[in-house]
Amino acid sequence: MKLSDKSRVAIVGGGPAGSMAGFFLMELSQRIGVQLQVDIYEPRDYSRFGPPGCNMCAGVISESLVQTLAAEGIELPTKVVQRGIDSYVLHTSDCQPVIIDTPAEEMRIATVYRGSGPQEPVGRLEWRSFDGYLLDLARLHGVRVIQQRVIDLKWNHGRPEVITQGDSGEVYDLLIGAVGVNSNLLKKFEGMEFSFQSPVTSKGFLSEIHLGRDQVQKYIGGSMHVFLLDIPGLKFAALIPKVDYVTVCLLGNAIDKQLVEKFMRSEEVRRCFPPDMAWCPDDHGCQFGQVCLCGPKLNLRPARRPFADRVVMVGDSAVSRLYKDGIGAAYITAKACAVTALFLGVSARDFDKHYQPVLRRIARDNKIGWLVFVITGFYQKLRFLRRGMVHMVRQERGLDPSGRIMGKTLWNIFTGSASYRDILLQSMHPIFVMKLFTSTLKTILKPNRVGLNDHPREQKNLDRINP
Repeated sequence: MKLSDKSRVAIVGGGPAGSMAGFFLMELSQRIGVQLQVDIYEPRDYSRFGPPGCNMCAGVISESLVQTLAAEGIELPTKVVQRGIDSYVLHTSDCQPVIIDTPAEEMRIATVYRGSGPQEPVGRLEWRSFDGYLLDLARLHGVRVIQQRVIDLKWNHGRPEVITQGDSGEVYDLLIGAVGVNSNLLKKFEGMEFSFQSPVTSKGFLSEIHLGRDQVQKYIGGSMHVFLLDIPGLKFAALIPKVDYVTVCLLGNAIDKQLVEKFMRSEEVRRCFPPDMAWCPDDHGCQFGQVCLCGPKLNLRPARRPFADRVVMVGDSAVSRLYKDGIGAAYITAKACAVTALFLGVSARDFDKHYQPVLRRIARDNKIGWLVFVITGFYQKLRFLRRGMVHMVRQERGLDPSGRIMGKTLWNIFTGSASYRDILLQSMHPIFVMKLFTSTLKTILKPNRVGLNDHPREQKNLDRINP
């Protein structure tokens, strides 16, 4: 059961996973002289603003992924990358903000818009959709993009059939599901009567707030602001600068309206915005511009048996990294799927032998990720640990990057630049434990001499970030 000349492949979903699967199928098939017909079904128009072109994602990618994509021939244009970020500002309860610089030049991050941006743009359009760029790239490599909504999937004499509205259906040799966890089409894949079960999900929160370029630079600067606050249910929160807008991203077990309001009205968040700004989640006519918000689902646990003969799921329809680097997981699964299908076969046995191990590695690392976030939760809740962590970060300033062990560990947690296994091993290293113990002890014995509430001590560093 293999792909050959004139084989037809359907990809349902034109986000990063679907576009990259199409890109790799065409790129690799051309190298080995196999002529495929690859169709991507994607009803969204990524050139439109607001929900019609949005894929509900914070849009943060690591520099290492940018470089990996470039090595694959996927070079992101400057209009796609909103900002290059080389530092974090960490906000915790009871302590003043502290800066975490990139541990190395190649470990910066970039911010992008998955669609064309929130609602109607304020001012002149100066960016391009990340998802739209990847879809256009697949098209340039010979993929046919069908801008129609898929309404059903079924079998036709042992081959998958894709049915769109008003269409009798197209039969393919391979069907790739790249619909994400926010699509109702996952139920259609479950209805194809193979052993696929959708991923376990939770709800997050995203909001785009227009401040204007000057206000973004004044209050947010060129850094990503990360919050480890003692708010029940909140695992991770960030403010991400994107030229004229700030993206608010909240991740956790059960993000609801009360949690969002508690976060947005906290002192730590309020000082990152103009003092007279009012948070109005239900009103699109806020003083500082339109607010675009959504509650996307997040992949918490992988799908079960995400493949069968001639059918396979990629991206977060199958597995994604816990709370981080969904685009990186899309790249890994899309390429592994294309390699398996082209060079090994499209049977369930082929996918089980050669594709499933890739999914299993990500899922296994996510189990360690749960432990990492349990440990992070102790830092959020326990004041003495929080203060020891912040003091340790400040003590590392001015050291060689190899000596910033707390900063590197936090950077990797926030960005997803390293595996959760590596993060856990870093935090268990004897030198790390000893330095954290010493810093924590100092904050307990001499709380007034370690600069925890001494904002001017950090002000010069913050002025460098927010000129």
